[in-house]
Order: sequence, then C-alpha cells, then structure tokens
Amino acid sequence: VQLQASGGGLVQAGASLRLSCAASGRTVSSYGMGWFRQAPGKEREFVAAIDWSGGTTYYADSVKGRFTISRDNAKNTVYLQMNSLKPEDTAVYYCATQTGYSVYRMRSYDYWGQGTQVTVSS
Repeated sequence: VQLQASGGGLVQAGASLRLSCAASGRTVSSYGMGWFRQAPGKEREFVAAIDWSGGTTYYADSVKGRFTISRDNAKNTVYLQMNSLKPEDTAVYYCATQTGYSVYRMRSYDYWGQGTQVTVSS
C-alpha cells in the first residue's frame, strides 16, 4: 500500500485546512486509518483515527471539536478536516493504515504516508 498525504500549507491561526490521504496499490476499505503528527523536536503523536466503515472515530483531546476525520472508501481516501487551527497544530501530518489493536499507538499502524507540512502562524 502506498499512501500519499496532501493538503498541507501555511495558514493563519483560526483558518481551516483539509488534508487528504490517498491510498494506491491496494484497497484500504477494510482497514482502520489514522492521522498522526510530528512537530519539530517532538515525538510523533496521535491525532485522529477512523474505523473501516467510517462509523467510529477517535480524536486526541487537543483536537477534539476542531478536527474531523472521514473517509471515502470508493475513492480509497481518508480526510482530516482541520478547523480553528492554532500555532500548536504546526507539524508534519502523517496518515497510516491500522492493523494493530490500539488506535492510539503508532505500533498499531504499518503503512505510512510521507507526510504533509502544516504551518499555522499566529
């Protein structure tokens, strides 16, 4: 599976962005999918996840109420709608396929995209 993340950019605080993660090489419709992010000098952290059907979603407390994860299995694509962006959201955002048990742990994810940079200025 190859994952291509896109949609990042430079925005001002309070703005919105929508990230996309397009999968190729194999359908991901039977996998849970997740978004993680990594800020400079920090460890990669969980942001959001969605089950294979799109019926169940999970969020980090820091983004709950501002970010929305969704998927379109027909397009083999997962999205992350980010609203009310804050400077602390600045990071490289990665999408990944979940094959392990815990949606919150990096070890539960195997295939990773290359990341897309999100920069939020104050």
